[in-house]
Amino acid sequence: MTDVFNTKSKIIITCNKRLSAYLKQEVEELGFTIKRFFSTGVELEGTVNDCIPLNLNLRCASQVLYSVASFDARNPGELYNRLMEIEWENLIAFDGYFSVTSNVNNEYITTPLFANVKVKDAVVDRIKDKKGIRPNSGPEWNKTVLHLYWQESQADIFLDTSGETLSKHGYRKIPGKAPMLEALATGTILSSNWDQKSTFINPMCGSGTLAIEAALLATNKRPGLFRMNYAFMHILGYDEQVFFVERRKLKDISKKEIDFKIIASDISADAVNISENNAKTAGVDHLITF
Repeated sequence: MTDVFNTKSKIIITCNKRLSAYLKQEVEELGFTIKRFFSTGVELEGTVNDCIPLNLNLRCASQVLYSVASFDARNPGELYNRLMEIEWENLIAFDGYFSVTSNVNNEYITTPLFANVKVKDAVVDRIKDKKGIRPNSGPEWNKTVLHLYWQESQADIFLDTSGETLSKHGYRKIPGKAPMLEALATGTILSSNWDQKSTFINPMCGSGTLAIEAALLATNKRPGLFRMNYAFMHILGYDEQVFFVERRKLKDISKKEIDFKIIASDISADAVNISENNAKTAGVDHLITF
């Protein structure tokens, strides 16, 4: 598999527990068909180009994972050998940077860090064999990201097309104390069956996440408007025009005004100030009464 941007494969979209029903609804509203639904995500089929609108639009998701290969691997040696068969030189620049994450349950692995190192070694060795130069790797998720899902003898290696988690929507520069995750805030609002046209009141607003997410829902502003870097941008073959076309769609469907009140309050003046600053970053401060 070389042209991942135009080749269909399994896509797993992960989320926090109890958000999968809302994630499923979001994905289906974008026109995708769900093949499998589980407590922490959904499965569908598509290309890496399909992953671009998913990353930009989804409010309840954590990561969008595109399957590169599925295979049997009983131990670290077999894992390494199977990973060496994959054409990583067509996915990761030889002078690039990548990181590895994993979810592992295998009798030979006592820490996921060891599995991560085996993945890194295989990828680096393959690219060095083919190109003569090895890419750099490390813990940062701001370039190419690989994800290993290895349960007993069954392994899946994914391109994590998101990188930094989608559950943070990018506008909250001042978190305050014990902030609510943005994706969880969206799920909380959706679970309340709020009609997005009646008054919304957020007492004890903290950093303002609930009020801001309510305003973003009401104006149909998607998380992709607040973010300009995703892991899919660092995969070889990426066409930035696809991203800009999808981002333009987000601007076209968003609204600037609402005809009802959103109110955020807190006993702490500092919390109210933090909420207002975060709302300004999100571009919805004019919609919220603090």
